[in-house]
Amino acid sequence: MNNNLHYDEKRREMVETQIINRGITQPDIINSMLEVPRHDFVPKELQPFAYEDNPLPIGDNQTISQPYIVALMIHALAATSSDKVLEIGTGSGYAAAVLSRLVNEVYTIERLDTLARSAQRVIKKLGYDNIKIKVGDGTKGWPEASPFDCILVSAGAPVVPETLSNQLVPGGRMVIPVGDNFSQDLMKIEKRLDGHLICTYITAVRFVPLIGEEGW
Repeated sequence: MNNNLHYDEKRREMVETQIINRGITQPDIINSMLEVPRHDFVPKELQPFAYEDNPLPIGDNQTISQPYIVALMIHALAATSSDKVLEIGTGSGYAAAVLSRLVNEVYTIERLDTLARSAQRVIKKLGYDNIKIKVGDGTKGWPEASPFDCILVSAGAPVVPETLSNQLVPGGRMVIPVGDNFSQDLMKIEKRLDGHLICTYITAVRFVPLIGEEGW
């Protein structure tokens, strides 16, 4: 079987069994996850396992998240096609790619240059031209591009960084793992029009720690 056809079939199976069967049926998220080739975002030797129900190592002690967790976090953001989204922790670039099919612009920050450059290569190859990547301290956000309608944080923080919540528009949403290095609660943070934050628990998760100078 042609490799591309094989991966297309694996991707359809992933979406049906891991995403739809777990209750995420929003058509634009489903279509985006059907479109974005997850195998392109993992090391070549791990591509046969790209559509399995687990995270995978991508180098530098980092991982690409389990497909369901990516879908769950994006679903919780409730982003729209006109939104500008900030992602903290580019990693492989997969979540940014999925988001880019749903929203107007994605700004994504990665502290590790090797990962940022690898993600940029894949995103450029796929022609996703509404993603901007920079190397930097994600806890500081992207002030010059703020404010953002949504912020997706792909690393665990001990608290919600004020620097990030300050870069949300009133009415904006953030999804972030909050806790220690061993276990976190995935939280949805909604910024009310008066600036107050409403926090809602989603599920227990385990992410690599958010490393930086700001936020706590």
